[in-house]
Amino acid sequence: MALKKDKEKVLDEVWTEQRVKDFLEVKPAEDIEADFHVLLKAYQSMRLENFEEFVGFFTAEGRNINATNPNGETALSIIKQHRASEEYATIMSANGAK
Repeated sequence: MALKKDKEKVLDEVWTEQRVKDFLEVKPAEDIEADFHVLLKAYQSMRLENFEEFVGFFTAEGRNINATNPNGETALSIIKQHRASEEYATIMSANGAK
């Protein structure tokens, strides 16, 4: 028996400023630092221009761009592992990520 996909892939979603800001409120699992979690989720979900806008809101709130996961990895260190992530990594570095 074949399983049917219940969701279609959405292309060219509209990312309003409010939707980008809403990512600042994404709640992590209990053992994940909130700042790390929202940065990684924003990277995984947003196009480059929306991610850049998000990082601006994130840093304006004084949040920790160098937050780590339980393994001590930063969002930047994970982003750098992906082959098409150079521009995302540049945005992070320009905003103080190490």
